[in-house]
Amino acid sequence: MHVDATEKKWIYISSIMTVIMVGLLTFYAIGDNIRPPSNGETIDSTRLHLSDEFNEDNLGVKTNDDGSVSVTMVAARYGFYPQRIEVPANTPIKFRIASFDVLHGIHVPFTNLSTMVVPGYISEVNTEFPTSGEYPMFCNEYCGLGHDHMWSKLTVVDAAGGDQ
Repeated sequence: MHVDATEKKWIYISSIMTVIMVGLLTFYAIGDNIRPPSNGETIDSTRLHLSDEFNEDNLGVKTNDDGSVSVTMVAARYGFYPQRIEVPANTPIKFRIASFDVLHGIHVPFTNLSTMVVPGYISEVNTEFPTSGEYPMFCNEYCGLGHDHMWSKLTVVDAAGGDQ
């Protein structure tokens, strides 16, 4: 088998470039202390509905003793449960989300709420919404044929005007 000298040269160049790029990525990941989240909270997705926290009766918005708000949700083909969420503005909010079946993502446009929801793990996001309004919440990870129908509505109300 004969390989032309020009082809060999390009094989060497592309191999060297690959090694350099992987080396740079590794160097910066170690230097900036970038790594996957540790101490991830795991959960058995097949028994999600039997757990205390993600039981159907415990889903939704709860006000904590310190004035902060906790939102517990489940992502499942093809919807978020509960589908309508109302939270107060200018209040610390902790979202805890678990997937019942496959990989999902939650994204709320024009806010900093965006995360992946991996089966077997609990995704936790802490945020605060400075302005009131209605925001769509949709799945940004393809999860099957009904993916485009997977949505929820997040309503942010003034802290004084809400039922929280």
